Amino acid sequence: MSPQQEIAALGARIQEAHAAKDAGALAACYAPEAFFFDLAPPLLHRGFDAASTSAWFATWDGPIRLETRDLEIVIEGSSAWAAALQHMRGTKTDGEKVDLWFRTTTCFTKRAGKWLILHDHASVPFHMDGSYRAAIGLTPEQADA
Repeated sequence: MSPQQEIAALGARIQEAHAAKDAGALAACYAPEAFFFDLAPPLLHRGFDAASTSAWFATWDGPIRLETRDLEIVIEGSSAWAAALQHMRGTKTDGEKVDLWFRTTTCFTKRAGKWLILHDHASVPFHMDGSYRAAIGLTPEQADA
């Protein structure tokens, strides 16, 4: 497999772990010292928190479906980064239907022949009208090309 294919396969494992709500499988995709800029607070956290992820998975009824779009991968030796749009869909245990597009930038390191995520950044734009509301209703079709 090429490095791009290896990183794409890692992305597929992340999607599978979300669908199965398997925090252990998801944790295996990350370097121990990985740091995160997630959609939820705090601004930064370090290390994959399997207990917190399991608790979040428990708030979903059925699989969490992730789809990647417009994936760009850049590889320099044993480092790489990828940027993409992510589509997350599913149903929460309270019946809320989630259908959310967000942006991701992911940094990778290759260790002992295996790509691992070193940094994961997810974000949504916010309305610049003074309300500072997250613009969670956007879709790729509304992108400014």
